[in-house]
Amino acid sequence: MGQLPFIAVEGPIGVGKTSLSKKLASQFDFHLLKEIVEENPFLGKFYENIDEWSFQTEMFFLCNRVKQLEDIDRDYLKQGKPVVADYHISKNMIFARRTLREEQFHKYSQIFDILTHDMPKPNMVVYLHASLDTLLDRIRMRNRDVEANIQPSYLKQLSQDYEDFMTHFEAAHPEIPVIRLNGDDLDFVKHQDDLHYIVEQVQHHLNKGEVMK
Repeated sequence: MGQLPFIAVEGPIGVGKTSLSKKLASQFDFHLLKEIVEENPFLGKFYENIDEWSFQTEMFFLCNRVKQLEDIDRDYLKQGKPVVADYHISKNMIFARRTLREEQFHKYSQIFDILTHDMPKPNMVVYLHASLDTLLDRIRMRNRDVEANIQPSYLKQLSQDYEDFMTHFEAAHPEIPVIRLNGDDLDFVKHQDDLHYIVEQVQHHLNKGEVMK
């Protein structure tokens, strides 16, 4: 028998994770878990000076996401209620590996392992990726103050980090379905057909019994 659905939507900054998560939550009547982004008091400083503010930024995100997962586990998953999230807790390691100095990363990874070892992990991943131009366009369109200083070079590196991570993730977790979607070709906000295609992909894996509705 499959597991209760806990779906994570992942991908680099600006690719449309939250928009798609909202639509999937609505489509399947799952609880929506949204990551805390703009409440992070270090984020604006981080984009101005990554070296100086990376550890504080990553620790804030980690502690908040662990608290969210504890709440989700207690209030939804253990109550038999499916969840779709606009992040996977492993994203913390993608960002930390990119931004932290070696000695900081060593400390951070130890803390990450301690805090997350018994946290619920998503059992389906929808991975959105897109070209740098598409990501930059979408970041400009949503016009968040904290993202005003994101450098294209940082975003390009981050996109490659996500690709590397997802390739490793699929090899390490063959039991977890990963649905890869190209954000250059799909606009699920403007085109209902594109959204319908994505919903069908998710439904296909739900039907296969890998996860159960």
